[in-house]
Amino acid sequence: MFPKYILVINGRPEGPFGIDELKARKIKPADFVKTPEMPDYKEAQEIAELRELFGFKKPALLMQYFGSFDQRLLASFLDWFIVFGAFVIVIFVVVLLKLQDKETRMTASFGLLACIPFAKIIYHMVMESSAKQATYGKQMLKIKVVDMNGDRITFGKAVARNLCKIFSVLTFFIGYLMAFFNKKQQCLHDMMAGTLVIKERLF
Repeated sequence: MFPKYILVINGRPEGPFGIDELKARKIKPADFVKTPEMPDYKEAQEIAELRELFGFKKPALLMQYFGSFDQRLLASFLDWFIVFGAFVIVIFVVVLLKLQDKETRMTASFGLLACIPFAKIIYHMVMESSAKQATYGKQMLKIKVVDMNGDRITFGKAVARNLCKIFSVLTFFIGYLMAFFNKKQQCLHDMMAGTLVIKERLF
């Protein structure tokens, strides 16, 4: 069963309308719609279900929708904070409270801290290929990772993207700065994996 959509008509939301009612109102690709469950309005052509029903073409990603370098950098700091904080809690609860020997506690603590970079990579792989298409840091900044068509990436592509970050680092971080020099604001690892970071289309 198809959901009902609220339709913006002359600047005012009306509805919700069923699919037949939308057809009767001759909905256009650029009309703004949303279901009660959607957090914000989107153009009708952005919604796969409506594209299929009404024959709308998928809109091209416009330049203003690409995530900026400062958004990505701040999201990265937030993600480091989240992952590091989670490990600190684990170290405190599991290591410091459970282990009595001081030397063992130190060894276990440093061992867990050494795992943080690997945990962060896995965290990115899982979150960026999830339904949210973004880590918690990216979600806070309202940006997400997509493929070159603007669609959700597979886990395999998320793995490739995050492993390719090695090359962005090995170039003395020039791979990250490449985002300043191309229209789609892709870093080197984005180019290699065929991914984009875009802003959520909030209206």
